[in-house]
Amino acid sequence: MSTALLSTADELHARVRHGRRAVVMTMGALHEGHATLIRAAREAAGPDGEVVVTVFVNPLQFGAGEDLDRYPRTLDADLKLAEQAGADAVFAPSVDEVYPGGEPQVRVSAGPMGERLEGASRPGHFDGMLTVVAKLLHLTRPDAALFGQKDAQQLALIRRMVRDLNFGVEIVAVPTVREEDGLALSSRNRYLSPGERRTALALSGALFAGRDRHAAQEALRARAREVPSTQARAEALSAIGESRAAADAHAVATAAPGGPAAVRAAARQVLDEAARFDPPLRLDYLALVDPADFTEIGDDFTGEAVLAVAARVGTTRLIDNLPLTFGAAS
Repeated sequence: MSTALLSTADELHARVRHGRRAVVMTMGALHEGHATLIRAAREAAGPDGEVVVTVFVNPLQFGAGEDLDRYPRTLDADLKLAEQAGADAVFAPSVDEVYPGGEPQVRVSAGPMGERLEGASRPGHFDGMLTVVAKLLHLTRPDAALFGQKDAQQLALIRRMVRDLNFGVEIVAVPTVREEDGLALSSRNRYLSPGERRTALALSGALFAGRDRHAAQEALRARAREVPSTQARAEALSAIGESRAAADAHAVATAAPGGPAAVRAAARQVLDEAARFDPPLRLDYLALVDPADFTEIGDDFTGEAVLAVAARVGTTRLIDNLPLTFGAAS
């Protein structure tokens, strides 16, 4: 197949549509994570549908001192990757095409959720992101739009905007793509020196440590619920690696630190160690939040949660997250 390169909305609107249109929005510098999104979009669109990849470096979501000017522009390579992954068209508009007459006076506000975590670190970022997503949804007119779970807060805000403002589009989440060593794929990984990249592995390492502590705790709780007798409880504990023959399973399962507190502690230990590396990791935030509003969860929380981290290594700022489920919902 040959992937069309389009630069205006008129060109895009002139294309004949037969089936579903699925859109993947990017800022270019495409990598395997984007390719995974495009392949998922191909499935969502179906054999008779169309996949459109947008490539647009949005100036509204870059704050003062951020990397707008040095953000990589690799359109030729992006077009090739998009074609190999199954895109029918790449829509790469100019700033004037997206924002005719200059920066828009009317913008989408991200509200309170947009002021937390990434929003607190990058004021105005999510307002700019939602504004361009809204514009690109209008320009591309898709049936479905696919976004990666690595940008969990962005995904949550887009879903909220689509629901609150009655956009007629399906938002599809695609799991984070990682390199073999666990580092989440990102266009910004190319900025890392070999030493910085080794330090950056602490982000995923912290998330995995929190996940593993959570899994052990949940397994212990489940075993405690299933085993009725005191002796059998002790044997169950020993079977999963807790050599506490005299312990009662219920007491162990509820002992501090447990639940969200234990997850945070396990993740923070990895990040604290990385702060002493050369070069060091400089933590921005570690948070365990409710994906509905990105507020911190309490120790009695049950349901889906997101363990999120952001940090700088050298001059590069990286984010990552993992979904977790606590309590009865697990």
